[in-house]
Formats: sequence, structure tokens, C-alpha cells
Amino acid sequence: MRHALLAGLLLASGCAVSPAPPNPLLAANPVISQVGPIPALPTAAVPAVAYPLARTTSVVETRFGVQVADPYRWLENDVRTDPEVSQWVDAQNRVTNDFLARLPARAALRQRLTELFNYERFSAIEKKGGRYFYTRNSGLQNQFVLYVRDRLDGEGRMLIDPNPWSTDGATALAEWQPNDQGTKLLYAVQDGGTDWRTLRVRDVVTGRDTGDEIKWSKFSDLTWAKDGRGFYYARYAEPAAGQVYQGSSKDQKIYFHKLGAPQSADRLVYATLAQPGLYHSTSLTDDGKRLVITSSETGTGYQASVIDVSRPGSKARELAPGFADNYAYVGSIGSVLYFVTNKDAPRLKIVSVDAAAKSPLFKTVVLESDATLEGADLIGGRIVARYLADVKSEVRVLALNGKLVRKVDLPGIGATLGFAGDFDDPEAFFAFTSYNRPTSVYRYNVQTGEQTVWAAPKVAFNPDEYSVEQRFYQSRDGTRVPMFIVKKKSVTGPAPTLLYGYGGFDISMTPSFSSTRIAWLERGGIYVVANLRGGGEYGRAWHDAGRLAKKQNVFDDFIAAAQYLKANGITSPHGLAIDGASNGGLLIGAVVNQRPDLFDAAHPAVGVMDMLRFDRFTEGHSWVDDYGYPAKESDFRTLLAYSPYHNITPGVHYPPLLATTADTDDRVVPGHSFKYIAAMQAADPTGAPHLIRIETRAGHGSGKPTAKVIEETADVFAFLGHFTGLDLGGQ
Repeated sequence: MRHALLAGLLLASGCAVSPAPPNPLLAANPVISQVGPIPALPTAAVPAVAYPLARTTSVVETRFGVQVADPYRWLENDVRTDPEVSQWVDAQNRVTNDFLARLPARAALRQRLTELFNYERFSAIEKKGGRYFYTRNSGLQNQFVLYVRDRLDGEGRMLIDPNPWSTDGATALAEWQPNDQGTKLLYAVQDGGTDWRTLRVRDVVTGRDTGDEIKWSKFSDLTWAKDGRGFYYARYAEPAAGQVYQGSSKDQKIYFHKLGAPQSADRLVYATLAQPGLYHSTSLTDDGKRLVITSSETGTGYQASVIDVSRPGSKARELAPGFADNYAYVGSIGSVLYFVTNKDAPRLKIVSVDAAAKSPLFKTVVLESDATLEGADLIGGRIVARYLADVKSEVRVLALNGKLVRKVDLPGIGATLGFAGDFDDPEAFFAFTSYNRPTSVYRYNVQTGEQTVWAAPKVAFNPDEYSVEQRFYQSRDGTRVPMFIVKKKSVTGPAPTLLYGYGGFDISMTPSFSSTRIAWLERGGIYVVANLRGGGEYGRAWHDAGRLAKKQNVFDDFIAAAQYLKANGITSPHGLAIDGASNGGLLIGAVVNQRPDLFDAAHPAVGVMDMLRFDRFTEGHSWVDDYGYPAKESDFRTLLAYSPYHNITPGVHYPPLLATTADTDDRVVPGHSFKYIAAMQAADPTGAPHLIRIETRAGHGSGKPTAKVIEETADVFAFLGHFTGLDLGGQ
């Protein structure tokens, strides 16, 4: 989840649904129901776990006639400033580490993951001013390093190395953008995984910073003026003391910074004081005359505006007012602007509008297709449109009138990671990846279709030994849902399986490579991704079918995927682990509550676990378009029915569970996971282990150093492998 955040009961087989036993988090709740009765789970023999004491309080709120207890609310306090929460976190980490240290695969996994990560990898190229900018990791560097070439076949020289910025490797180079002249580079510094950024400028020739520095930027595009003498960016007011990592982010404003000036002199360009929850994205037209701003509070409906920056004092002009539809800026030709939109096109289309017209009207340029349009770029005098055809990437080169010129030849089932290039230059670059294909970078000529490999990594395994298969299964209501199944070709029978899902915020789970998964796959495990409703795989209707009052469809889809894997002999009878992060962490928490008998181990990562208070912290206010408003009765009852924290039932034996979060996560604050695991441990103190791993100086995921990724993955896989019977080494 970015500002919008970058999960049913049983198959329709006549099984009865009965009221849940009393829940300690609900003083008197007529809403919640749960499948029952639930049998005890067989679990691997492990030593008993003595959980740290988490005191309870008498916090009870009455909402719409329902008394809702919140006995662990004190765990919402900031771990960095509250000594009691800090002590609880330390105690939980000691218990978790003691347990994990006794798993024989842990050390072997760390070693193997270190070997798998140790290969050279690149990002796609950004070309500006005849120079080529890209990031590279030699293998085990904690952070990627930024390089520049003065010509395509030239020697790359290091421009920014963030690895010495901190002793623990947790300070990262985040977003970056060269100016059109290729002489200056605007870049963002991310410390300890936080969403906050510090912006700086580096001279490309000298390799030294200019001294320009911007504080309190978050979720900002980096948009250079055409003359390269300044840039547009988004920031907030400095947070109040103690609210840096938990306070709600409101009143984002767009400023212009002139190089050499102090931040205090930056000019306010755009603000929406009457709508403080809006986030703003900025782009400059190719002629440099207009600043295009798309604004949204929820990440679903966007308003498009334009400012004529060539005329000082010009006000913003709305091109697409309101927030009923999505508008994503593509590029411009003169005063004509191109957008991707879902207005009257559930699978999206490309439109244009003349920003200089007195009454701008949108015209359709590229009609809606059977495939889902992911995005588009104007490169080399053409439109390069990226589609998802049953969740697999397809790239089409189109004339400006929308007529198909050719399809880009892609190397298999996988996903393209954007196209980078300029409208007046046919040279473009893109990256391609899949579950069994490490990311490779390609150079592409938009005019001729000529394609060459620019960078292909050499890895410590043989990708040809692994297969990627797509299957379709039926969800509870009969909906046809796709899944990807990844395994070694030599694995022919039921095997321990790791099932991953997300299902939300119009985000598509496309094929991608991860060294971590190979450690699971090469030992005979199977990896599965279910493309649940709520995502963007099939456009607007697919997203709408998994949000708000229909959120239960997401959980139904995931449960049906698990049942399909077991019924079809893909996973072994007691060998199914489940995994999800962020909104996917919510998914794992919800399905564990609803079907604890179905899963053999679970990993909810950085999850949204308290659905009645998510909107009170940092970016939570922007998630209401997917989740609903806890303060509205209809939404409240829907949220309460699946909220992971509120649906843990004493006496039920839940599967082994390892939650993960981080102290500096200011996207989904760690209090969600703290409260959830405290309630789980109290409800099932003598059953399977329910543990939490809390990382320090790490956030929601981005910027996490390689060393921390390896350590965390070794812990999670050792845990999941132990309870699914997968031999991960070290026996």
C-alpha cells in the first residue's frame, strides 16, 4: 500500500454457520458469526512457549449499540517512546528468537539465502541529456548503488552509494530523478524504513551535493522544471513532537524549489485546504509549460488538474473534476495531454484532452480491450501500452491514433516493469521478470522493434529447472479466479506449499522474481500466488468485487484456493503455509480466524489487524475507499465481522503463526500486530506457537537492507517449513 495501502468461511457444501463463542474483545456483539465447531489441529511436536505477560485494561467503547472491548490499546503507543511497550517488544523478541534458534533449518537457510542473494542485479535505465542512469547491486550490498554512463557502451561510474550512510545499512537511496539536461540528480534519502524522505541534489559531473535539502517530504513525485534550475515536490508541515511515526498525514502541499535557495523560500504551488486528506502527484508536460496534478484521498478516484506554469500567478484548472474515476497522466504533445482512465471503461482506456481549449473535452484514443490496461508511455513518437492478459504482461506499440503497430516480444510468462524513454527518442528500456526469471533489462527501439538484452544476471541456481503454471479455480460464489503455481519440474506429487495473497487496493499480483522463494522451491516446496478479487488484475469490476461490503469475497477466494490445492493433490495434507503482507497481512489474520482448521502455518506480515481504528494513524485515513469508514454503522458492522483482532475466540486452537512487523513502520503502525498477537496468545496459550518478530530500524518493507531481508526470511521459512514438513536443510 502506498497512501492507499503500496481475506470465506466454507465452500458452498451445505456446512452450517453457527454463532461464535463469547469473544473477550466483544462485550456483547450480535454481529460476529464463525464456522463451528472447529476441530483441534495436529501440530508438530515443539516445546511449550511461555508468552510474555501483556496486561489488559478495561477500555470498552459502545458503537452503534455494540460494546467493543480493546484491552490491549496501550500497545498502540510508540515503541520508541513508551518504556512499557518497549519492554513488551523486547520480551516478545526474546521468546521468538529462543524458539527459532531451536529450529534446525534456520542457520542453513541463512547460509543458502546469502548464496542466492549474491548475484549482480540492475534496475531499468533512465536516459536524460544523453546520459544513462541506473542502480546496481553487486550481490550482498545492503542497498542498491546509483551509477551513470556518459554513453550507452561507456563505463558506469558510481554517482551515489548509500551503503556508508549508516552502520546498519538501513539508510537507503529511495526515489531519484535526473533533470532533462542530465546534469543534476534529485534524490530521496529514506532512513530506517520510514515513509518520510529527505530530498537532496547531486551534481552529476562533480559527484558532489549542491547543498539543497528538503525536509518532511512523503509520497512525492520528483518533477524537474524544464530548465533544470529547480523542481516541484510534495511535503507536509513538520509533525508535532511524538507524532512523527504515528500522526495522521494531512495537508500535503506542492512546492517549487529553486536550486541554491533555502527550503523556507520555496514557493507554494498547489494546496487543497478544504480537502486536507488529498495526496497529489505531479508531472510536467514535455514543453515545460504545464504542471499536471492528479489528486486522490483513497488511491481509487482521481481528480486531474493543470497549472500553466509558463504564466506566473496562474491558478489550477480542473480537467477531470470529482473523484468518481481514475486518471493517470501518460504524457503530452504540445497542449494535448494523454491519460489512462477507467471512466466508462472498467478495463481502462487511453484518452486525450487539449489543455489549451476553453472547454476541454476528453477524446478516446485507445479503446478498452479484453486485457486490462496497466499503463502507457509516449516514446519515440508512439504510444507504448502495457496490458495484463490473465495477469500476464503484454506490451503493444500503437500509433498516435491508437492503431496497433506491433506487440513487443517478451521472453515468457511474466511482467514488464515499466518502459522508460522520451517522445522524441526511439530508444527505450524496460525490465522483465517472472517467478523463475531474475529481472533482466532490455533495450528496445520503438520505431523498428529491435530488442537487445542490456543486463541479464547470473544466479546461483538453474532457472530452467523451475516451471510456472497458471490455473483457474472456483471461489465460493462460483467466480473463476486465477493462480500461479511455481515448483521444480522434478516435483510431481503433493508437497509442502506456500500460498500467497493480497487482494486489495486495485493492486495486481503479477509474476516477479525473488531470491527468497528459491530457497523454498529448491528443497521441493511449491509456491502459489492467488490473484484474489480486490486487486486490479481484471480492472475496475475485479477491484470493486473485493472491497467495502464485498471484502469477504477476498477471504473466500483465498480459502477456496487453499481447498483447491488440497483437493487436487498439489499441497500435502498437512503441508499448507500461508503468507501475506500489509493488506495481505489482514488477509492472513482474517482467514486464520475463519478457517483455522485449513492452514498448517501462517505468516501475517505488517498487517492491518484492528479494522475499527486503522483510520486514526498515519496513512490509514486514505484506506477507507477499500475498507469503509469505522464511524459509519454499515461499514462498522462489516469491518467488525472480519477484523482479525476482534475475531479471535478463546478455546479455538489456531495454527502455528509467526507475525512480523517493524518499529519504524509508519504505513501500518506496529500496534496493529502488537494487539493482534497479544490477543492470540491470550486466547490460545497452550496450543501451537503464536509468535511475533519485531524488526528494529525497519519500516513497511521498502529500503530494508539485504542483511535484514536474509535474516527475516530465514526465520520465517524455518518456522513455516517446520510446521509443513519441508526439509530446508540443517537436519
